Amino acid sequence: MRYLILGAALALTSLAALAQSIESIPPNIAAAVADKARPSADTARDADRKPGESLAFAGVKPGMHVAELLPGGGYFTRILSVAVGPHGKVYAVATPKRPEAPADAPAPAARLQPIVDDKTHYGNVSVLTVNMREFRLPEPVDLVWTSQNYHDLHNISGLDVAAFDKAVFDSLNPGGTFIVLDHAAAPGSQFRDTGTLHRIDKDAVRAEVESAGFKFEAESNVLHNPDDPHTDKVFEGPLRGHTDQFILRFRKPRG
Repeated sequence: MRYLILGAALALTSLAALAQSIESIPPNIAAAVADKARPSADTARDADRKPGESLAFAGVKPGMHVAELLPGGGYFTRILSVAVGPHGKVYAVATPKRPEAPADAPAPAARLQPIVDDKTHYGNVSVLTVNMREFRLPEPVDLVWTSQNYHDLHNISGLDVAAFDKAVFDSLNPGGTFIVLDHAAAPGSQFRDTGTLHRIDKDAVRAEVESAGFKFEAESNVLHNPDDPHTDKVFEGPLRGHTDQFILRFRKPRG
């Protein structure tokens, strides 16, 4: 009987924590995640990627101007677009096509064309093709967001990532936020695994970003997976889609 009572208490505690998590997601973000215009391939990944909790941690509000770095196929682009609303703006910042890419290979920005074409739902999205060595935005923004790809900056030939972080710092309004979400590497590994396992040491990220003038504000463990040994490539094996990930929030000082 004692174990049944304990089990029931733990179950109630878990349900209460889940309810608190759901209630803590602001309405604009909850509506963006529930948006029926999102592709089913995206919504199928929500349980693993936890976009509601991630955007809530980032503090995404209606009217914000946001730059999303290396947006891939636009998983977060769509959500950010709806979350900031018609008075907000999203700049989806893609890289140019690599010189060594096949001639018939599409440019990274081409993956975002369905979003660009859907003016009804995503009219506040602009796609920018930017050489990361010369990073700049058309205007100062409130939030710069990068998901699962900060490590890739270390794989761009000739890019000084600390200098890039300073360019991000300069692109933000005073008090603006820089969010780095990425696959965790083994503690102490620094940047060793960025090109092999596509992982990065969160402490190395923090030190590098802080060197640009940012103030570290908080870390979210919503995507933490303690069963990840940090030794496998993120795109292979049973951990694909379930890797240990961190979210770091940095702030540009107001003064």
